[in-house]
Amino acid sequence: MNFGYARVSTADQNPDHQIDALLRAGVDRTSIHLDTASGAKASRPKLDLVLQLLREGDTLKVTRLDRLSRSVLHLVTLGADLRTRKIGLHVIEQGIDTGTIEGRAMFGMLSVLAELQRELIVANTMDGLASARARGRAGGRRPRLSEGQAALAQELYDARVKTVQQIADLFGVPRSTVYGHLNKETTVSRQPKKKSLEKA
Repeated sequence: MNFGYARVSTADQNPDHQIDALLRAGVDRTSIHLDTASGAKASRPKLDLVLQLLREGDTLKVTRLDRLSRSVLHLVTLGADLRTRKIGLHVIEQGIDTGTIEGRAMFGMLSVLAELQRELIVANTMDGLASARARGRAGGRRPRLSEGQAALAQELYDARVKTVQQIADLFGVPRSTVYGHLNKETTVSRQPKKKSLEKA
């Protein structure tokens, strides 16, 4: 069975062009679902609905890829999901049909582009952190404890006045945060030593 999906960015836009194209492509009018949504984060309830209705052997038809996906990554994820469920995707105006070798190859190329996009984001993030460190600024989250609190935590721990859990409760942070601020040598020395087994 064929299902159609159309999207306009605002209520003022006319979806007739998309609907006419879907009708010509063999989609029944009752199987066409229309969303009015703009932006990558906008809710698309009709798309969610049609994805639930699709079954193995069905085909989802849209006029263009930008009507369907929020981003390249979203498109690749959606395409992989449809492929796993053995559902076809036909993009009418761009000539993409996953029922053909050419269509599957196109999705393969999109997948490579999405992976490249992810790697570039990671590389740019690492470059930014390295640049910040070179200028004396530490990247990542700010420490949960101030320098004074960390020093006090160390004193309480070294003097055996409080346990790590009690220190964590005092500052309202997890135990892992306290451990992260404590001197590693003192925490290792405070670990209970395992008793060696004596041979009988």
